[in-house]
Amino acid sequence: MTGFVARFTEQGRQQGETHLVLRQLNRRLGSVPDAYRQRIESLLVEQIETLGEDLLDFTGPADLEAWLARH
Repeated sequence: MTGFVARFTEQGRQQGETHLVLRQLNRRLGSVPDAYRQRIESLLVEQIETLGEDLLDFTGPADLEAWLARH
């Protein structure tokens, strides 16, 4: 795979995973504030994957705030 194709493949993967995690957060916690949404959108794929697993333990918005402060 060329560098060009690999970069766009990775970008597509990041966007897809970010979209899924944001949908899960909306369902779990309610509306995600724009500041948090922007922060999540800037995470690396590995961080988004970790957030996707960790959010299963979230009980409220404070959990997301604490998670973002640590990452």
